[in-house]
Amino acid sequence: MASVSIKDVAAKAGVSLGTVSNVLNRPDTVRPATRARVEAAIAELGFVPNASARQLAAGRSRTIAYLVLDAGNPFFTDVARGVEEVARASGLSLFMCNSDQDADREDQYLEQLAELRVRGVLITAMDYTNPRLRKLRRQGVPVVLVDRAPVDAEDCCTVGVDDVAGGELAISHLVEAGHRHLGMVGGPADIPQVADRHAGALNAMSAAGLDPQGLVWIQTDALTIAEGRRAGERLLGLSKRRRPTGIFCANDLLALGLLQHLTQHGVRVPEEVAIVGYDDIEYAAAAAVPLTSVAQPRQLLGRTAARLLAEESDSGATHEHQHVVFPPELIARASTAAPRTVAS
Repeated sequence: MASVSIKDVAAKAGVSLGTVSNVLNRPDTVRPATRARVEAAIAELGFVPNASARQLAAGRSRTIAYLVLDAGNPFFTDVARGVEEVARASGLSLFMCNSDQDADREDQYLEQLAELRVRGVLITAMDYTNPRLRKLRRQGVPVVLVDRAPVDAEDCCTVGVDDVAGGELAISHLVEAGHRHLGMVGGPADIPQVADRHAGALNAMSAAGLDPQGLVWIQTDALTIAEGRRAGERLLGLSKRRRPTGIFCANDLLALGLLQHLTQHGVRVPEEVAIVGYDDIEYAAAAAVPLTSVAQPRQLLGRTAARLLAEESDSGATHEHQHVVFPPELIARASTAAPRTVAS
């Protein structure tokens, strides 16, 4: 059955299209008797107004979009909850997209969002210098960078955690526990958060008087549990003498995959290898060996980013961009402990 149009309502009520439009958008401008006739026609025909068309006609969409790096990562689910909380309170709809750590897919979504003329875009990006982000801003669409410190982002708001400090916290914790042979699991290296966490790890090595070149970096193709397991395979390919006793993973999914692979192959955590994750997702504390992790305020990140986006979309040219950086916090659990001396 064809959907009922505004023309059908006008014909049924015996009024013009403009009168029906006024009843829908400015009912106080229509005489009560005429308004009642139009409303009766709407009810009888089952007409449902096209909210998107009305918003575009008014030049003010009520939809914001959040383009996440990996929808399979509970970290981004928690951030999205914070975004949704503010969106609902502001009368906005939320459209979520998943780049799945794919730069081409990210490009395609940004192009589609520009065509949809959304009210604003929140993004955790593969590449924060993407020209399509600049194009959106030139078109007057507010953009807020989520989970990113303000690097080369003077023309938009940013909300993130100090990931360099987070990397420092992770390695410093392992050093304080007595570990001197350290490693890091994470990648791709061109993801800004991974690069920052790696830089922090190197800083902490230097501060502890250790050679940063001694950090064993097992680079991964993605930030997933499966990649964490593959990193475990590579780790176990090293001799026990060369194998790090303390491992910092760039996120909790990698750490959980690594933990799973090591325990399945008889490597005791933390007695033989200690593990620190990053994000402190819910599953970190619930792991078979509860995972030490660098915590980010996930829902607070989302709420703050959505608030800044709503403020910018309402104030326009008078808006002053803000760069909000939250401090990370290390949550120590059973997956880290002093190293045990092993034979070669």
